[in-house]
Amino acid sequence: MYKDYKIAIIGLGYVGLPLALEFSKIYKVVGFDINKKRVNSLRNNIDYNMDVDLQKSDNLKYTYLAKDIKDANIYIVTVPTPVTENNIPNLEMLKSSTRLIASCINQDDIVIYESTVYPGVTEDICVPIIEKITGFNINKDFYCGYSPERISPGLKDFNLTNIIKVISGSTKEIALEIDKLYSSIIKETYVAPSIRVAEAAKVVENVQRDVNIALMNELSMIFDNIGIDNKAVLEVARTKWNFINFKPGLVGGHCIGVDPYYLSYKSKSEGFIPELILKSREINDSMPSFIASKTKNLLCMHNKDVKNASVLVLGYTFKENCKDVRNTKVQDLINHLRNFSMSVSVYDPYLVDSNYTNLTKDPFKSKHKYDAIIVTVAHNLFKSYTIHDFEQISFGKLVLLDIKGIYNKSNWSL
Repeated sequence: MYKDYKIAIIGLGYVGLPLALEFSKIYKVVGFDINKKRVNSLRNNIDYNMDVDLQKSDNLKYTYLAKDIKDANIYIVTVPTPVTENNIPNLEMLKSSTRLIASCINQDDIVIYESTVYPGVTEDICVPIIEKITGFNINKDFYCGYSPERISPGLKDFNLTNIIKVISGSTKEIALEIDKLYSSIIKETYVAPSIRVAEAAKVVENVQRDVNIALMNELSMIFDNIGIDNKAVLEVARTKWNFINFKPGLVGGHCIGVDPYYLSYKSKSEGFIPELILKSREINDSMPSFIASKTKNLLCMHNKDVKNASVLVLGYTFKENCKDVRNTKVQDLINHLRNFSMSVSVYDPYLVDSNYTNLTKDPFKSKHKYDAIIVTVAHNLFKSYTIHDFEQISFGKLVLLDIKGIYNKSNWSL
């Protein structure tokens, strides 16, 4: 259909920037973002997300000006789709990006959405915006598609080019055209039967993980109450061939803690209450409070004053071995600890060179001692710590909470 792809990427965050860089190896690409500071830093070859290695390319231009994207024939939207404080889908950035594209779009152009949405958003919300502004008709004057992002921060084996990329289009022919586009940079693609199916599949991927982690979190609460080592229980259960290996923990990030609200919102709007999904969200969101209360109880058990207790939190990113702090639930834990009047210090080796200011330097190179230590993220560096390391920085009896179960404490006298 097109001899030459001219691509505009709308949104230069964790999804859009890697996409722009990869496509620019083959095609002319304009990366657009409304954040002038972000655009200017990228022009200077600086990525403050510290997520990719920037390489200058004559095929790639960064801009915050709408006029610079008017020559594109492919528009790819990668803007965030968060939820409100009441966990209602917030589509404002998606809508404003769609209005921007509508002011630039030409006959036969293709608009592809990668942002997480609930089934129906692309065709029922975004397409009508373009039609109203332009007077165009879908599948006659312009086309659209949906190809959900699957980038997983910190996992080098699952990056943009070596994942299975889901493709969909507003017609079968457009789906194949979009597939052709993405197949030029990605090893394997999968063409979904419709845009709605692709949208639904995206949220289901993360709903499944959220529900399974919620089960592990609830089990950890049960066994904590009974007085059984949860990690030991899971290790024994894991010997069964079909046991699914999920672990308890804090559920943050840009997908797992958000996508279930998108699907549940759509489900409730159609008259069905997704009880398991909503209860799983409730369980996972309660974990910071549970961990803070557990810390308080352990301090009391070891005759340590809760008020002004010095607590070290190891890990701040939302997952292991990455620099991504989006929607990190560690902050919720910190807030709960401070509500108990505890003094909280945070150490995360992945944020040493970041702009985040509420961090302490390597505590194992300091003389400061702590009443309690909470390991919240399974960074590889943390796995190398021993009981001796923790005792060296502990005031009195060691109080250690290993949220991710990364230590073998069978021979630790805790």
